[in-house]
Amino acid sequence: MDELEIKQNKAKKMMLWVGMISMAMTFAGLTSAYVVSSTRADWLSQFQMPSAFAISTVIIFLSSMTFYMAKKALMAQKLNSAKTLVLTTFLLATSFIYFQFRGFGDIIAQGYYFTGAESSITTSFLYVLVLLHLAHLFAGIIVLLVVYYRLLKGRYTGSNTLGFEMAHLFWHFLDVLWIYLYVFVLLYR
Repeated sequence: MDELEIKQNKAKKMMLWVGMISMAMTFAGLTSAYVVSSTRADWLSQFQMPSAFAISTVIIFLSSMTFYMAKKALMAQKLNSAKTLVLTTFLLATSFIYFQFRGFGDIIAQGYYFTGAESSITTSFLYVLVLLHLAHLFAGIIVLLVVYYRLLKGRYTGSNTLGFEMAHLFWHFLDVLWIYLYVFVLLYR
């Protein structure tokens, strides 16, 4: 690797970190607003968190494990294992999305909507947090698909694994972010 390529790789990693820090700050602001809003008279303190969100939390944690194992397989040049594990991560991600929407269905079944007369500030915050995380997760799924495509084409060879490593880091960030959001909403009532 020449000096210019090393500098470009460092710049790419730095841009990813800046993006993730920006996303973290967005969610920090939203959770701060959640805390401030919880003092309102119309705040639901007895709101029942749908179990689908707990299931999705386990699923996203498992997806982090499979992507981690995929990276280990790639570094060991076990490309078929890496492909299978990235595909498994993708399948877990789609399962995560399914359970997120099932959680929304459970919230609606409890009689709470995003807006309108049947909405509450509590569940509206939950909708915003989950939907914003899902938007970032869709970006992560696109990244997973690109990584899988590049694995199929044999683009990750030798020391040329930057794209995979950045995808790996971003995926773990999304997973940690969801776990933070879930635990925060679960514990802060």
